[in-house]
Amino acid sequence: MKRIRIIEDDAVIRSELTTLLLTNGYMTVDDDPCDMILMDVNLPGESGFTLCRKLRQTSDTPVIFLTARDTPEDELLAFGVGGDDFIRKPYNSAVLLARIARILKTAASDMVTVRGLTLDLPGMRAVFGGSTVELTKNEVRILWCLMQKDICTREELIEDLWTNGMYIDGNTLYVNIGRLREKLGQIGATDFIRTVRGVGYRL
Repeated sequence: MKRIRIIEDDAVIRSELTTLLLTNGYMTVDDDPCDMILMDVNLPGESGFTLCRKLRQTSDTPVIFLTARDTPEDELLAFGVGGDDFIRKPYNSAVLLARIARILKTAASDMVTVRGLTLDLPGMRAVFGGSTVELTKNEVRILWCLMQKDICTREELIEDLWTNGMYIDGNTLYVNIGRLREKLGQIGATDFIRTVRGVGYRL
């Protein structure tokens, strides 16, 4: 079930959006991690534009601006700060749901989930049980390989990581695997990576 965060200061609109999402198979959340953000522009304190610009420094979570502001300049600014769509209020529920589905489908190609563990490729992070941990490029590549196959040999992993395995020994891979195991353990995904003696590793 996809998790959508609503950032909207109007209680009536927030309630309407929550009901719409829940009745169409989505889960609404109040914080991260989430799969999408519906964000108003006119918010108390910082504007939605400012919040989105800050979000883009650390995350690629899709953002749909849902706002009463309707000038071309507002729409251009929305995309300029990293927004994925711009929908004017009052919104059409069917159109909003169609745009949510389209954006989530596009984003899904960058997300891989196995047994409740999600690898966010663009965000370079792993998510499990609502907890998130940041990964290095090598850790992302190792986890991605393990999530694609039943068993990944040491040779396959080394080739995928460094393209020329003759300069890398097994100890270097072992260290990377160990660090990845430790990070997954921090978010509760313990014992996810198993050693297959004489062959390689598997989830």
